[in-house]
Amino acid sequence: MDQPARLLDYRSKKEHLLIGLMSGTSLDGIDAALVAIRTKENGEIEDVALREFYYMPYSDELREWVMSLCSVETARVDRLTAVHYGLSEWYAYAVGQLMEKAGVSAAEVDAVCTHGQTIWHIAGRTPFPGPTGMTEVRASLQIGELSTLAERTGIPVVGNFRARDLAADGEGAPLVPYADFILFRHATKGRLLQNIGGIANVTVLPAGASIEEVVAFDTGPGNMIMDQIVQIVTEGKLRYDDAGRLAASGVVHQPLLDRLMQDPYYQIKPPKSTGREVYGRAFAQELSAEGAKLGLSGADLIATVTALTASSIAAAYLQFVIPTTKVEEVIVSGGGAHNQTLLRMLQSQLGTEMTITTTQQFGMPDDAKEAVAFAILGHETLMGRPSNVPSVTGAKRAVPLGNICF
Repeated sequence: MDQPARLLDYRSKKEHLLIGLMSGTSLDGIDAALVAIRTKENGEIEDVALREFYYMPYSDELREWVMSLCSVETARVDRLTAVHYGLSEWYAYAVGQLMEKAGVSAAEVDAVCTHGQTIWHIAGRTPFPGPTGMTEVRASLQIGELSTLAERTGIPVVGNFRARDLAADGEGAPLVPYADFILFRHATKGRLLQNIGGIANVTVLPAGASIEEVVAFDTGPGNMIMDQIVQIVTEGKLRYDDAGRLAASGVVHQPLLDRLMQDPYYQIKPPKSTGREVYGRAFAQELSAEGAKLGLSGADLIATVTALTASSIAAAYLQFVIPTTKVEEVIVSGGGAHNQTLLRMLQSQLGTEMTITTTQQFGMPDDAKEAVAFAILGHETLMGRPSNVPSVTGAKRAVPLGNICF
């Protein structure tokens, strides 16, 4: 069957089975979700169901290789090239493990939809020497070769989702809000979908909202700074603060927190996005050194950066959401959903008017939502439908996202 015929065959079906892959800025590993999508007669999504979920952690060596690419001081072009192809071997293995766990074959899966691994994300525009003189471009790099993944799995692959939104003059992020709208919109309740991965991002779903009314943006650091400080404090013995226990044993240093909250990013109006290039290893090392000068214990420093994530999220709500939108529920997903200290800090800042819950309470594992989201985005690409949200990314128009590798 040729490629146009395969697309027509996909679009003629009402039941679809896809695999979504997500490897985020936390660099912890790969989330793989087997997702069933049912469509209406007009091609719109009618129902989405998570059939199975599998998590595959990165090895310490792979994590270090990828981490080295996320810094201008340590990035090497030979390693970037190798990791671009090598990561897809990991993705293919995760797909195989997921299918084995679910008891399905490659022939039953319509497509694998992969976000890839973000190496560098440029917020806004950056100067570039164009063909007629200096100009500006938007750019973001996610690696993981689609051809390798398609060849290893024998399944069509959809990936490189951010590029088309960037081409349409958008930020290229966040992209998950389209899926948040499909999965969590409510006729009478205003909801905030707060993902806390390496970076924290929020999707605003007003009660009864249309897709044009959805707003979303990166609130700032999620687990990224916390994880790096934990690794520094424990000399690499721990990679993250399990359930927020270390933060709970420390005391927040308010003057340092107040200074950190002066970060100009928090004052920028949406649409906006950020990443490891801002809140990466160099940021954490400088913060660790400052903590040492202040005489902070490791637990106090961890408590302070945990409070930074909670405070920056709450401040984003109070500044950019609450003045225009009534919100009843905050639904948290991502690794941060497991950090009970972080959630308590956030609830204390928001008060009792907003209830904080997690996607687990909606039948979806807290770590699975973004993998499910990219299965949804890949499905819409195969259907020829746009799935960026211009009100979120700032793109000039809604466009289909991603490249298809048959």
